[in-house]
Amino acid sequence: MIVDMHAHIIPEQFPPAGSRASAWTWPSMDHFERGRARVMIGGENYRTVHDGNWNVERRLADMRAHGADVEVISPMPELCAYWFTPDDALDFCRYTNDVVAKMCTAAPGHFIGLGIVPLQDPDLAAKELDRIKSLGFPGIELGSNVNGKSLGMPEFQGFFQEAERLGVAVFVHALRPTMMDRFPTKAPFNPIGYPTDTSLTIASMIDGGTAEKCPRLRIAFSHGGGTFPFMLPRYNHHWSGTWNEEPPGPGRGAAAAGALPRSPAEYARRFYYDTLLFDRRALRYLIDMVGASQILVGTDYPYMAPEVPVDKTLRSLGLPPDVHADITWNNCFRFLGIEPPTLK
Repeated sequence: MIVDMHAHIIPEQFPPAGSRASAWTWPSMDHFERGRARVMIGGENYRTVHDGNWNVERRLADMRAHGADVEVISPMPELCAYWFTPDDALDFCRYTNDVVAKMCTAAPGHFIGLGIVPLQDPDLAAKELDRIKSLGFPGIELGSNVNGKSLGMPEFQGFFQEAERLGVAVFVHALRPTMMDRFPTKAPFNPIGYPTDTSLTIASMIDGGTAEKCPRLRIAFSHGGGTFPFMLPRYNHHWSGTWNEEPPGPGRGAAAAGALPRSPAEYARRFYYDTLLFDRRALRYLIDMVGASQILVGTDYPYMAPEVPVDKTLRSLGLPPDVHADITWNNCFRFLGIEPPTLK
């Protein structure tokens, strides 16, 4: 049994923007041929997509073809709409969340929904978590930055504390990176920019104290945590002054003035990470660094072609059967805080 915890949807249609303040970037769908559409933003084609984004039967058929039994579905990350006014974003999030809920209802057990919230207004987003739970969603999806601010900034801590209090799981997906002026061309925008942005936000969750203040928060990061796991040994050495996670030297670690009370590695091993790393060596490193108990299968369907089967690279690592079963099934439901569905 396999659950894909990283898969996205786009509604078949969006409500008209009308005279909203956010109309300039409000999306619309151009269904230019059967089963295909353009996601139009500001009069330009943001992405051309197929109907697996909204057609439940097509989506179930694709799942069967690449070997997934359950999908955790969340909106295309750009639909988080952090650039809208808060009120417009709230309306947009609620509409999109209702679409996700209807898809889950149409295929009981096979789809588990994650909602989106208007995090550009953290207090408004925190209040919306009750509605997220009322839709039957065990969690939410967030972008890796909110208009250029990493998630570990102080203004978001209250939101994460409320998510922890309510037991809402958080899946953080890479969003439009914030450092692309550092590149001569746009070529590294996706393969380098996105995972680097994810790394920055993970580090901010540790450095800013959110991980310490929210010890029971269940949070996962897309694409294996981006570049962060490879940087973790250096981050840990900065805290401890030692190699290979040996005990901190005198005056280092928690004993240093203003230091974190725990090592960066300890915080990082509370987080979850998906398997979408494109290379067995990278996946092996991630498992060795954070532990198999924190790894979840992810495909980014329908925007990347999944492996067939979706655990093909994972199988190549020769993991014990119980560890493989944890990564492909058990870990995800522990992250979500729910019991696995009974499939028919």
